[in-house]
Amino acid sequence: MANITPMMQQYLKIKSEYDDCLLFFRLGDFYEMFFDDAKEASRVLEITLTKRDAKKENPIPMCGVPYHSADNYIETLINKGYKVAICEQMEDPKQTKGMVRSEVVRIITPGTVMDQNGMDEKKNNYILSFIENEEFGLC
Repeated sequence: MANITPMMQQYLKIKSEYDDCLLFFRLGDFYEMFFDDAKEASRVLEITLTKRDAKKENPIPMCGVPYHSADNYIETLINKGYKVAICEQMEDPKQTKGMVRSEVVRIITPGTVMDQNGMDEKKNNYILSFIENEEFGLC
């Protein structure tokens, strides 16, 4: 993995902080996934797995979904038990010289879906709370 680009360095740093999630990394009009995330997401979502730097010795597996239709893909992943970290570009690429700062702005898990798109109105949706403070509480 010699000569990793600054963008991939940024991706790997963020991914290391959210290694239990599939990382949707915003690049322009797409959320991109790389390495094992790309392999897993392409299999589960039935989307094309491609490669970044395909002509190099060790190309990086990648896949992506358009940001405007990402909710449907995220819902599919959540319904299959995955956690998804949404990483957005925090600066306007047209106004920024060099790397655009990116950061995770939301983590979606099966237990944190609160919008109507991710819920089946014909099924119960449960939430559990647990607290430990000299005694235990469960709600």
